[in-house]
Amino acid sequence: MHRFFRTLTVSVCIASAAATSGSGTLSAQELRTEAFDLLNLDYPGLEQVKELHEAGRDSAAAVSLLEYYRSRTGIGTPTVNLKKVSISKTEQKWADDALEHTFFVHYGYQPSFNYGEDIDWRYWPVKDNELRWQLHRQKWFVPMGKAYRVSGDEKYAEEWVRQYMDWIRKNPNVKIDKNEYEITDNALNADAENARFAWRPLEVSDRLQNQITQFELFKISPAFTPEFLTEFLVNYHRHAEHILANYSDSGNHLLFEAQRMIYAGGFFPEFKDAAEWRKSGIDILNREIKVQVYDDGGQYELDPHYHLASINIFCQALYMADMNGFRNEFPQSYLDTIEKMIMFYANICFPDYSNPCFSDAKLTNKADMLKNYRKWAKLFPDNQTIKYLATEGKEGALPDYLSKGFLTSGFFVFRNSWGPEATQMVVKAGPKGFWHCQPDNGTFELWYNGRNLFPDSGSYVYAGDAEVMEWRNLFRSTKSHNTLTLNDKNLETTDSKTLLWKPEGDVQILVTENQSYSNLKHRRSIFFVDGSYFVIVDEATGTVTGNNNVNLHFQMPAGNVPNSREDMTFYTEFEEGSNMMFRCFGPDIMTMKKEKGWVSTSYMKKKQRMNVSFNVKTTDGLPITYVTVICPKKEAGKFPDIASAKVKVNDGTTLKLQVKVDGKKKTLEYSLQK
Repeated sequence: MHRFFRTLTVSVCIASAAATSGSGTLSAQELRTEAFDLLNLDYPGLEQVKELHEAGRDSAAAVSLLEYYRSRTGIGTPTVNLKKVSISKTEQKWADDALEHTFFVHYGYQPSFNYGEDIDWRYWPVKDNELRWQLHRQKWFVPMGKAYRVSGDEKYAEEWVRQYMDWIRKNPNVKIDKNEYEITDNALNADAENARFAWRPLEVSDRLQNQITQFELFKISPAFTPEFLTEFLVNYHRHAEHILANYSDSGNHLLFEAQRMIYAGGFFPEFKDAAEWRKSGIDILNREIKVQVYDDGGQYELDPHYHLASINIFCQALYMADMNGFRNEFPQSYLDTIEKMIMFYANICFPDYSNPCFSDAKLTNKADMLKNYRKWAKLFPDNQTIKYLATEGKEGALPDYLSKGFLTSGFFVFRNSWGPEATQMVVKAGPKGFWHCQPDNGTFELWYNGRNLFPDSGSYVYAGDAEVMEWRNLFRSTKSHNTLTLNDKNLETTDSKTLLWKPEGDVQILVTENQSYSNLKHRRSIFFVDGSYFVIVDEATGTVTGNNNVNLHFQMPAGNVPNSREDMTFYTEFEEGSNMMFRCFGPDIMTMKKEKGWVSTSYMKKKQRMNVSFNVKTTDGLPITYVTVICPKKEAGKFPDIASAKVKVNDGTTLKLQVKVDGKKKTLEYSLQK
């Protein structure tokens, strides 16, 4: 067996002596007697600890306390299974690099940066706030613990203890105003400026959860001395109390913090304040699942990535509750809402398990999503769709519908099948979103037979200095989405109303409307015709005067997308299987412009592509109407003839138009209730 098992036979006193003979940081550990004041010494199993502490023998009490934690049973964490510890090649590299203080901080910044022999926790090589924040999540600590458990090599445990103590010493928790955690200038003193990153509640909560895993992995090591245990407990308590006093006001940050406080209170019930921590987290999740999740299952940031994160936050709380016996503190409505969220997500994702990259979303991959669905299937064993997706169709069943609308959240899905050969359009046109939501009302992505033909731009970066923000603003700008703008400016209002949703029949219809600017309203009508092609009618109405431009934007897939300026047609020339052609019809004065565009499906990774806009000057005033026909096709270069598209009637409540595709005329129409 692995060598680490033999450390269990070493006496605590010898272990302590061995650890203190090492580096200065290890020998600098102190017996923090205040740790005993933080604990409920009447907790079952702590009788000897209490007796020794009350007799003034705190060193012996610390030894007894460590023995208690090493042998404790009946309390666990779903974040690690000590009977099946394994480590990936990537995690092993993070662990080995960390021995030299080269820390994995963020996937977007590779290779990792070295933080110096004398660790500089304030080193900021690129002025991206995420890089500075995520350093303090200490992502390499758990891999170091796994490397220790798999190899039994004490160098990982000894270095973890050194770095853990070094972080405490160099990152004081300076009190600052709650709102200052998000400030980006340098008006504060050095310690306060650092605290904005090191002690932001989200990062504190991340450490709070991961330190439980580290505790489990390292607690058998001789380097994990009784003195270090008291340092650990005092620091851990400080973390939990910091969150309790500084919970974020709203959003996914608040959810993360609450869920991790449940972990803190559930895993360390010996703390006097543990019950309060756990209760605060449970109360917040039980409240926020009603606030942050709409009645159709959509999470209110309107971002598929954070929707998925929120599902897993709510589920993680249940996993901890199940492991430690407090599931009854979550009502049935809590589970029902999670199930709705999963069904929402399953509907908006594509057949390869990937999600649209609306707002700040990152692209998921099938392997990770299968893991998610398998976990969800255990929580919801009767849900046949979740079972189907968890087993890749071996068990369960797909829904008995195809197209689906989530009218409160403003997500709509047109599809002609559920399989990989499907034609599927996902439209985002909902209410005002929160921080991660972008001004993109009306945008869409279109999947056809294995390829995303209109991928959204994504986000690329979040926040930082001027250079970082320039990229941030470019990717989130309205003109970087498949929708309509006035003079290429961002939408002033993002609050779409659904006027019509008809998901059945040979012609399926969606009509949404957004008061995009104070003087311009955008109505988008989408027709899904015969399960084959799409017709999009974009109407700009309002009081715009003077020389302005109404711009209709489309973001092309990466690759060769030729066009014909004469008839405003674009088409792809990909290998056989998934291609498309689209043509835009508008006023005679309509022009077309091609620009360099970008797409990002993961943080700090971008790929160049072409964006196109169709443009009409408003010198003659509004309204202005564009009609776009999009025809997916398997073969490259063999496209239907999109001959014409003409609006016949448009009086504000009734729309009738005629399109001619491949010689076949089709009349499309709807009437809205007055």
